[in-house]
Amino acid sequence: MELGVMVHLLDDNIDERFKQVREHGFNWCQLCAWRHDLMTEEIAVKIDEARKKYGVEISTFWCGYSGEVYWNFYEGQNTLGIVPLKYRDMRVAELKHGSDYAKRLGVGQIATHMGYLYENPLCDDYQPLIAAIRDVAEYCRANGQKLMFETGQETPVTLRRVIEDVGTGNLGINLDPANLILYGKGNPVDALDVFGEYVCDIHAKDGKYPTNGRDLGEETVVGQGKVNFPRFIERLKEIGYNGTLIIEREIWGEQQIKDINDTKIYLEELIG
Repeated sequence: MELGVMVHLLDDNIDERFKQVREHGFNWCQLCAWRHDLMTEEIAVKIDEARKKYGVEISTFWCGYSGEVYWNFYEGQNTLGIVPLKYRDMRVAELKHGSDYAKRLGVGQIATHMGYLYENPLCDDYQPLIAAIRDVAEYCRANGQKLMFETGQETPVTLRRVIEDVGTGNLGINLDPANLILYGKGNPVDALDVFGEYVCDIHAKDGKYPTNGRDLGEETVVGQGKVNFPRFIERLKEIGYNGTLIIEREIWGEQQIKDINDTKIYLEELIG
C-alpha cells in the first residue's frame, strides 16, 4: 500500500497543487474534478507537465457533476448522483465526459458518488437505474477503465448487489471508510467481508456516526473518529489489497495541512 492525497481541480493553478503533493512527501494523488469547464486540453497539458515535473501519479480520476447536491439524508436523496431522474441524463453524459478526460490523462480508474442506491431491487426504479449505470460502465470499459462507486449512501450489501446486477466486469469500489460511518450504513472493517474483492482505491478519512436523522455524522482527523484504522489496515493486508490510501480531510487552510501531515505519519506506522 502507498499513501497519496486528494488534489482538487479548482482552477488552472495546477503546478502549485502538484508541487504541494511532492512537498508533503507523496508520490500519488487522486484528482477530483467537479467543474467540467476545467476539463480542457490546455489544463490537461499542465497536469501532464506537473506530474512529470514532481513525479506524482494519479491513481483515480474522481468525477463530479453539475446541478444541486446536498450532503444530508433529506435533500441528498433527490440531488446526489445519477439516481434522481431530474439529473440522470445530464450526469450520465457528464460522467462519460469525465471518462474521456481521464483517458486523455492516462488514468484507468474513474470514481463518483452514484447517489442513494435503491435498497429494494424489486422497486420500479431499480432496473432503470441499473441500465443507466451500465451505460456509463460500458463507456468506461470502451475507454479501458474501471468505473468505481464511492461508498457512503448505501449499505455494503446494496452496493455489492448493484455491482453484480450491472455486470459489466469493470466495476470497482472507491472505499471511503468514514462515509460508511458518517451515513450510518456500516462498519468499514466488516464491509470488507462483503465487498473487499471490489475495492480498487481508498480514501483515508475518519468520522463519527450521525446523531440525528437529518444530518451526516461529523468528519474528523484520522485516528479520532470511529474507523478502527489499526484493524482496517490489518484487514486490508489480509485480503491482499495493495493499492493506494488517499488521505482526504474535508476542511481547508493550515489545519487541513497539519491534519494531512499527521495522518501521513500515523498511517505510515500502521502500514509498516
